[in-house]
Amino acid sequence: MELLMVILKKVELVDDIMHKLAESGVRGGTIIDGAGMAKSLVNMNDLPMFGMLRYIISDEEKLKSKILLFALKEEQVTEVKDKIKEVIGDLSEPNTGIMFTIPIKNAEGFGE
Repeated sequence: MELLMVILKKVELVDDIMHKLAESGVRGGTIIDGAGMAKSLVNMNDLPMFGMLRYIISDEEKLKSKILLFALKEEQVTEVKDKIKEVIGDLSEPNTGIMFTIPIKNAEGFGE
């Protein structure tokens, strides 16, 4: 099994991603609210360069992210990644997100 993790900056796409995955047979996943490192740095007054950062990203929405987690069989990973990219688009674009997998060595509670 693999844990597919997506850290999504385009939070408005979460529902579209979940809908697309449900249509393709994915039956479970977890969504967690997240915030990037910039959210902490923007409030550091003792670092002068972050005044400009604070100005640039003062919009709270720009600091939010969603973390999507999916435990998948190895044969599902490529298809699920492709479906997610159909919704998100090119992950190499700035402020889009990142996606990666981590091997799952032991798992319980999947009803299998």
